[in-house]
Amino acid sequence: MSHPVDLFDPSRRQFHRLLLATLAAAALPTQAAGPDWLPITPPQSGDSPGKIEVLEFFSWGCPHCRDFNPLATRWAKKLPRDVVFKRVPVSFGRAAWSNLARLFYALEGIGELQRLDEAVFAAIQDRRINLYTEADALAWVRQQGVDARRFNDAFKSFSTETRVARAEQLSRAYKVDSVPLLTVAGRYKVVGQAARGEAGLLAVADELIGRVRKERPKPGKR
Repeated sequence: MSHPVDLFDPSRRQFHRLLLATLAAAALPTQAAGPDWLPITPPQSGDSPGKIEVLEFFSWGCPHCRDFNPLATRWAKKLPRDVVFKRVPVSFGRAAWSNLARLFYALEGIGELQRLDEAVFAAIQDRRINLYTEADALAWVRQQGVDARRFNDAFKSFSTETRVARAEQLSRAYKVDSVPLLTVAGRYKVVGQAARGEAGLLAVADELIGRVRKERPKPGKR
């Protein structure tokens, strides 16, 4: 299992960031939840300055994530320029799912994620292929025509380990307890209690994106 980044790093810089985030969250007015969304407390700053960041927390081991994936992929391609969509693989503390997160970032790092994304879902969930260990993942990607050395280097790289740790940190910060889960601008979590099916979750996300735009300060105003 990966070693997640400690949210309570005693370094002065990290402490100041956490303190400022806490004070900023306390200054925000309390928001009532809607039927299909919940406020994220405390709000998260995100990694996309100037953009409305939409995160999808998911796992290749989750059947619901597989059903949601083609819908989310088509939806993401049509997002306006002020919105950025990112997928975050979760582990829920499972070593097997943590290795799937490494597989995700390794494939992304060598430019093979888009080609093999659906194939990974199918391998795990249809053909019951074990992709939960490094050796099994390496054997499978080699069969898909991926350069084994490039993949192996990416799988073990510092960049991949850092991104897996960041994904674990985000899962904790956003209090993710089920997948697939969409979050908008670090402030809203789509729960879809009244939404109909996976497509309904995306409709709720669209509404929240519009809400975030309206809540942004107007140019020249504070």
